[in-house]
Amino acid sequence: MDRIKPLRIIENRAAPNCRRVRIFLAEKGIEIPYDQIDIMAGDHFKTEYKEKVGTYRVPVLELSDGSFLTESIAICRFFEMEKPEIPLFGRTQLEISLVEMWQRRMEFELLWPIAFVLRHGNPKMTVLEDQCEAWSVANRPRVLVGLETLNKQLTHNQFIVGSNFSVADITAIVAVNFLRTIRVEIPEHLEFLLNWKATVSQRSSIGV
Repeated sequence: MDRIKPLRIIENRAAPNCRRVRIFLAEKGIEIPYDQIDIMAGDHFKTEYKEKVGTYRVPVLELSDGSFLTESIAICRFFEMEKPEIPLFGRTQLEISLVEMWQRRMEFELLWPIAFVLRHGNPKMTVLEDQCEAWSVANRPRVLVGLETLNKQLTHNQFIVGSNFSVADITAIVAVNFLRTIRVEIPEHLEFLLNWKATVSQRSSIGV
């Protein structure tokens, strides 16, 4: 049986989930064609798009067998198997488990609250959401709690899970950079988080 090969990624370059995949692939040194879709024009809600890829989300990885793989972390796991010699999901049994745990925490406790503040509080986001302003308001304090949690984890760690850069750091840096969309700055007293951000931001993958 022929090996299933990745063909292209359909994405919106500015979307945070697409940013996660781009950074991941840059860390791996993997090149792949990207096709852009205008989510602010609602192109991903079109019937032909959903019928083709099975969802209205981005990014999407098109495969050589005609199938499409969605969800950013699922796409990253596909490429982890493609190039395992640069492990971003952990190395040991414990590290793999910790990376999974912290990757999920960074989604649920930081990235999603930021997204909810933006998508339910900014009138321009009505193309993406049936907005509930109260949900935007409720998530603002959750963002600050998430930043405090991350700062505490970084107190004795170079990266989120010890000394190795991982997909947990990718999710976290995308979330932290996404703060600008809701006009939130990292509080000055979160010095470990600020130092981590400065260090991670120097990686060439962050600028892709």
